[in-house]
Amino acid sequence: MEKEWNKYCVTGKFEYRRLMAEMVVLFGGIDMCKGGFMEGDGKRYTILLADDHVLIRHGVKNILKQDDGLKVVGEVSNGEELMEFLKQMVPDLIILDISMPKISGMEAVSYVKRVYPQVKVLMLTMHKTKQYFYHSMSCGADGYLMKDDSDEELLFAIRKVRDGKTYISPILSDDFTSDVISAHRNHRTTPFQGLTKREYEVLQLVVEGYTSKDVAEKLCLSPRTVDHHRSKLLKKFNLRNSADLVSFAVRNGFVNPE
Repeated sequence: MEKEWNKYCVTGKFEYRRLMAEMVVLFGGIDMCKGGFMEGDGKRYTILLADDHVLIRHGVKNILKQDDGLKVVGEVSNGEELMEFLKQMVPDLIILDISMPKISGMEAVSYVKRVYPQVKVLMLTMHKTKQYFYHSMSCGADGYLMKDDSDEELLFAIRKVRDGKTYISPILSDDFTSDVISAHRNHRTTPFQGLTKREYEVLQLVVEGYTSKDVAEKLCLSPRTVDHHRSKLLKKFNLRNSADLVSFAVRNGFVNPE
């Protein structure tokens, strides 16, 4: 009896492995035993963490260790380090904070999508306002995750972005629709298309928070000329003040042209 039982156990193990191998094939090469990220050829999904807070990076890395199919290949603390890292290695996904020193997350995602369009970018942020969300989408981000979200939500967000879909944190998702996202990302028609180059430059600096004096110094103009351009922008968009102008620009996905 003991001999037959041992034979059954061995047979059962092989039968289990055969069954799981068939599941891998059925689910398009994704190994369901590895948490949903391991490719059929054993390749792991590579991730770069970009956040200026060490504790945040450490926490995210610990969550990702829960899945054997995910591999953190590097960590950077600012936008400059991110760009230098990409010259050496290009990951499948970048988990990117918006508020980083030297080069902001917004500037970084625009750069990544222009130079490395195949790389997915998941924003990880504490900013819950629509303006930040709209700006992220217009820059090309593939997903927007809140730092308040759960461990499971992080893994779900990565899976969705990897599959080519747009991810929005459930904290924000009730406020947005896919049509709104498409409009901000594709820029099929924008209210900024008729602006002159100088008006674009002034608007960009205003959105970044520069005063008329600062804008004048950067563009080698007089403060009076800058105020003239600002007034023209307000008139074109039927707005009352600079605060309205900034809100309007970000809400409509304004991005500085190259």
